[in-house]
Amino acid sequence: MSRYQDLKKNLFGGTTSNARQFSMIFTLVAIVLLFQVLTDGLTLTSGNLIAVVSQYSYILILAIGMLMVIVAGHIDLSVGSVAAFTGIVVAKSMQQWDLPWPAAVALGLAVGLAIGAWQGFWIAYVGVPAFIVTLAGMLLFRGANQYIGNADTVAVPHGFRAIGAGYLPEVGPDTGYNNLTLLLGLLACAAIGWREWRARRIRRQMGTDPAPVWVSALRLAVMLGVVVFATLRFAGGRVGTSFPVSGIILAALVIAYSFYTRNTAGGRHVYAVGGNSRAAELSGVRLRRVNFLVMTNMSVLAALAGMIFVARSAASGPQDGLNWELDAIAAVFIGGAAVSGGLGTVSGSIVGGLVMALLNNGLQLKGVGSDLVQIIKGLVLLLAAAIDVYNKNQGRFSVIESVLRPFRGAPPPPVAGDPLVPAGKAPAAD
Repeated sequence: MSRYQDLKKNLFGGTTSNARQFSMIFTLVAIVLLFQVLTDGLTLTSGNLIAVVSQYSYILILAIGMLMVIVAGHIDLSVGSVAAFTGIVVAKSMQQWDLPWPAAVALGLAVGLAIGAWQGFWIAYVGVPAFIVTLAGMLLFRGANQYIGNADTVAVPHGFRAIGAGYLPEVGPDTGYNNLTLLLGLLACAAIGWREWRARRIRRQMGTDPAPVWVSALRLAVMLGVVVFATLRFAGGRVGTSFPVSGIILAALVIAYSFYTRNTAGGRHVYAVGGNSRAAELSGVRLRRVNFLVMTNMSVLAALAGMIFVARSAASGPQDGLNWELDAIAAVFIGGAAVSGGLGTVSGSIVGGLVMALLNNGLQLKGVGSDLVQIIKGLVLLLAAAIDVYNKNQGRFSVIESVLRPFRGAPPPPVAGDPLVPAGKAPAAD
């Protein structure tokens, strides 16, 4: 096998599926490089990268929960309203009840848990479609937000703001960088190296040939290069800034949910339900429980996202959460999730969310108005889908077709006597 074939086959993990997932990373890189040129280098400055993570972390948190909802075959239209309702409850509890901010955070998570249990009950045990239940929730909790807050903004104390507007503190000797951010990047590099070594060891134990050493080395060099570059950018921001606390929360959730969805029975049950709920139920999967937990989890993450947004904004307001559900859904689908459920990854959803975030950020850096930003984002999504459909019709590789193919039923066999069946091609009798 030639070196080119080795590279093509093994660079992204040795499977066509992994290569397709990494195609979205190429899109992300292309967007970054495009706006890096168009904005005269502003896109990859320390201040801008820190701002992107801080501004869009709550959407990426929503995308994690939305992924599980969509994989299970549902949709949640209420996440923006749930986030806004939780935000006003938490803000009021600190303002009027003098609740300490850690207790207010716990209260907010409890509110999200209660809302999720409420919606999950109607979906899992009553049988009302998730679209209807969450549409009702969108209206209900949006109205509750405005009722409790009297359509006014409610400020939050300084301590609470740390979860949305805080950064890793400065510790240790003066190196010219934020030392904790450097340590975080070092741990990330170690984790990448360990994962590559572990993958090669597992392939040997399974009796299969690992990728050539030079391919693994190239893949490792690319990933480590990206991590080192990002670490230096985040650690080298202006004094008082570094990697955002909201980014730490997001990273912890990505690691936890990636492990849960890929390495636990509960996570695999979610995929089984989305792939074929009837077959999953016959296999012993507790269908109602899975649906209930997926919806409950979504509302808890929505509550967390709402609190992070309020902390960053320093106040809760009646317009919080508007269209957040659309951004989260777009991130999940752009990241490779299937419309019919059963397919998608946490990392893919994060990449999809970053594509939308950096597209939006780049347009803002160019001074494009918010109205044109929405138009351009819509056209980009439509163009991406149109190109994919065109490739499908031309017999070329199609992301949408490759995603949906496993869920399409086999075509019915030709029937003898059918005028569309050529003579002599009728199927044999069983």
